[in-house]
Amino acid sequence: QVLLQESGPGLVKPSHTLSLTCTVSGGSITTNYYYWTWVRQRPGKGLEWIGTITYIGSTSYSPSLQSRTSIARDTAKNQFTLQLTSVTAEDTAVYYCARVVWRPEVSELDYWGQGTQVTVSS
Repeated sequence: QVLLQESGPGLVKPSHTLSLTCTVSGGSITTNYYYWTWVRQRPGKGLEWIGTITYIGSTSYSPSLQSRTSIARDTAKNQFTLQLTSVTAEDTAVYYCARVVWRPEVSELDYWGQGTQVTVSS
């Protein structure tokens, strides 16, 4: 029943900021104990975790991307966002938002958006 929908520009110029929004329906982003995450898949590569925002609003980021990444939320709109600054062609990817079910031993991504293609090009 939980639906996630990514939205945002599909084309971003190099050195600019990639901005995406994930709109969630069927579940609240403030509900214990769910996390909300951004994942991407670059061409020819596997899935790469970007970062997460928790049900209380705390964030964590991939070490390789944290200097350029910011995740925020708008609880009134039940949305969370991704900003990735100073993008290059290497940031071209399909970007997904997903829900994480936190568990003490292993967590699980149980709901995913359909993904959105973002191309970095001038």
